[in-house]
Amino acid sequence: MEKGELKENLIDRILNNKWEDDILPLKTNLVYYKCAIMEIEAKFKALDIQFNVSHDRNPIESIKTRLKSVERIIKKLNKYNFPLTLESIEENIWDIAGIRVICSFTEDIYFLEKSLIEQDDIRLIMRKDYIENPKPNGYRSLHLRIEIPVFLSSGKKWVKAEIQFRTIAMDFWASLEHKIRYNKQMTENIDEINKELLECAKMCTELDKKMQKVKNKSNVERFINRNEIIEILIK
Repeated sequence: MEKGELKENLIDRILNNKWEDDILPLKTNLVYYKCAIMEIEAKFKALDIQFNVSHDRNPIESIKTRLKSVERIIKKLNKYNFPLTLESIEENIWDIAGIRVICSFTEDIYFLEKSLIEQDDIRLIMRKDYIENPKPNGYRSLHLRIEIPVFLSSGKKWVKAEIQFRTIAMDFWASLEHKIRYNKQMTENIDEINKELLECAKMCTELDKKMQKVKNKSNVERFINRNEIIEILIK
């Protein structure tokens, strides 16, 4: 049997749960990633609470988490022709632990990013700002690749995780764009659809900017009213 055939046979047996003992180390290793997700989510929830106390509002609308399954990990290794080893997984796959933070305003994204990476137990590995530099299709988001220490009975381990920050408008566009673009029935007018999706992305960008302006104006008016109340109380 050729090397390629051996690999395909191995993948088939793993994906069909015929090699439970062989993938047990991988499943055990996923515990670290699950704990990393819990740690990061807890950090964001703490920042959300602290921000609420200081600014009387919450910067986080929702937090979505995802732990990549064994099947998807194996398929990704095979897709990029990476070795089927734990070392290869830890070195080459960054999105086993995935966290998506949906924020109210664009400025909240950068506040949360700064607050997170300034923490002593966070290592920033890579940063891609698709908000300032959107992808050609209109996609906007802030992506961080980080490492965080996880402590289990077996010891301390630095674990990789990927974080995505989006506003509500960014997430709305990205979710619907994915459904439309990967619709198997979409075979005609692809260029026209892509053009319209890009226009929708630009509209979402303008919506974020306008909502930020409204919010800033509201803050100014609230500050003025507060000062007026203080002056009345002093008199």
